Amino acid sequence: MKAGAGNEEETDVIRNLSLYAATVLIWGSTWLGIKFQLGEVDPLISVIYRFCLATVLLILWCFLKGLNMRFTTRDHLFIALQGACLFAVNYWLFYLAEVHLTSGIVAVMFSTIVFWNILNGRIFLKTPVRATVICGAGLGIVGIGLVFWPELSGFSLADDGFKGFLLSMAATLLASFGNILSARNQRHGLPVVQTNAYGMAYATLLMLALALIAEKPFTFDPTAPYIVSLLYLALFGSVIAFGCYLTLVGKIGADRASYATLLFPIIALIISTAVEGYRWSLPAVAGVVVILAGNALALFNREIPTAVNIKPAGRLKAALPHGTSSPDALKTRIR
Repeated sequence: MKAGAGNEEETDVIRNLSLYAATVLIWGSTWLGIKFQLGEVDPLISVIYRFCLATVLLILWCFLKGLNMRFTTRDHLFIALQGACLFAVNYWLFYLAEVHLTSGIVAVMFSTIVFWNILNGRIFLKTPVRATVICGAGLGIVGIGLVFWPELSGFSLADDGFKGFLLSMAATLLASFGNILSARNQRHGLPVVQTNAYGMAYATLLMLALALIAEKPFTFDPTAPYIVSLLYLALFGSVIAFGCYLTLVGKIGADRASYATLLFPIIALIISTAVEGYRWSLPAVAGVVVILAGNALALFNREIPTAVNIKPAGRLKAALPHGTSSPDALKTRIR
């Protein structure tokens, strides 16, 4: 009996590590796709295209697999709230923030989501506050600060800096609410894949309304780089990575899962080293070491109970087997 329980626990650890690794690797590489999205098409319109395509792919997947797509009006309300916070408004606010701030500063601001998730998880889900997670999150943010120290050292709250700071913090807080809403929805038996399908659909409609109000031109770039990058961002950056990440939120808690947001900028810098010739500074190397130490502290303590225990429910559950960062353009949409 104990052996069986041990094997099951080991399987869960491997599965969680696989979800974590997929999230970090995909979101760490999406900056390369986003570079090809910037140009002729307004960023907000490109995000609409991305999530519209992701919605179509997810809904098609649900129908092909025969997954349950019927939910109550109350369920749809919480799904829409999750979509608005996690797939729509926070993306828009981060793009606005990067008008006033460098991408590295925005990445540092977004890294505070680990603390917001701890706080919001405690307030809304009654999740226990774990000392090792707080210490790990603190180390992670210090590490991110070291990685982007050149940009951080020149940061000022004067004029546009303060406006960008407020926009970044608002976007990060909304993203945290989206994490908590996903954990709440999973606790109430809402499956990740179908929830993401509807959530992205609601997010697309909301962003479409914002684009119409702002009178954004709906142009399209028919070139291969734009189309291929759009497909990559929709399928991998949105469908798969968000599916992996939110499944992880339900399994290990929003506080520990959000540590992935501290690692995917590092993956982006590693890729940039090969693609763009990025040169590592001593503070950046030290920052990576500190981040990895915090990651180990936050994630690999067996004494810590899981933050979110998904209650059994009669609904059919499914999970996919979800930006973004760059040394020069960490377009967080993160996500």
